[in-house]
Amino acid sequence: MSPWVAGLVLFSAVLHASWNALLKGGSDRLHSITVMAWAAGLASAVCVPFLPVPYAESWVYILLSVALHVAYNLLLVASYRHGDLGVIYPVARGSSPMLVAAGAAVVAGERLDIITLAGIALVCGGIFGLAREARGGKLSQVIVPAVLTGVTIAGYTVIDGLGSRASGNSWAYAAWLFILNGLSMIPVWAWRWTAETRIRLDTPTLRSAAGGTVSLVAYAIVISAATISPMGPVSALRESSVVVAAVLGWLFLGERLGWRRLVACLVVAVGAACLGLR
Repeated sequence: MSPWVAGLVLFSAVLHASWNALLKGGSDRLHSITVMAWAAGLASAVCVPFLPVPYAESWVYILLSVALHVAYNLLLVASYRHGDLGVIYPVARGSSPMLVAAGAAVVAGERLDIITLAGIALVCGGIFGLAREARGGKLSQVIVPAVLTGVTIAGYTVIDGLGSRASGNSWAYAAWLFILNGLSMIPVWAWRWTAETRIRLDTPTLRSAAGGTVSLVAYAIVISAATISPMGPVSALRESSVVVAAVLGWLFLGERLGWRRLVACLVVAVGAACLGLR
């Protein structure tokens, strides 16, 4: 991997952790993540006229991924309601590649090599360490939603990998995914809509819209990097976002960053990186 590609991937990691920090720091997180989804969808809609239509066989993957993304959005909101960014983010991001690796072994019969086994052990150990740090809420309110968030990430990661290959153009696949994700959040928002929870054109809304655009840019950078460099190293380096999130939580959200939490985040990041190299 060239230095400039590595720099792009690290920048993407910072962007991804940053929009999560924006979400965690918001007072109405469902409002925030809805606006983020709409902003990413609107930006994607601008790109659609310049992209081919995804092949017909990829649309079932797009729809499945949209359903998982909506579940991901809701679980992320629930997770951040009770837990710190520096705990929730590493657990959700770290458990995802672990679940993908375990699922590949169980479903596809893939053999787990020593690096993969080490990655699984490190992620499990790091999550256990973060579970001990999960203060401000019961374990079931903090770690369980975060792990379930990781389940949805693992699910749409596999589905998007299959779907983008079947689409004929990964950019077109991603654009329609973001558009439909934004549209799918409309009934979710309408279900809990009241005069007090309407979409407001204020500073938090504009901040959330910026966060949605940032999430789209972060995704685009990773896709671009993966097209010119091996996916394993890109995925492994991308997991540095776990540590970035812990630092952002400490700097901007007033979260604790003791040595135990920092070590646990580093262990999760190293384990996830091992899994990314498989």
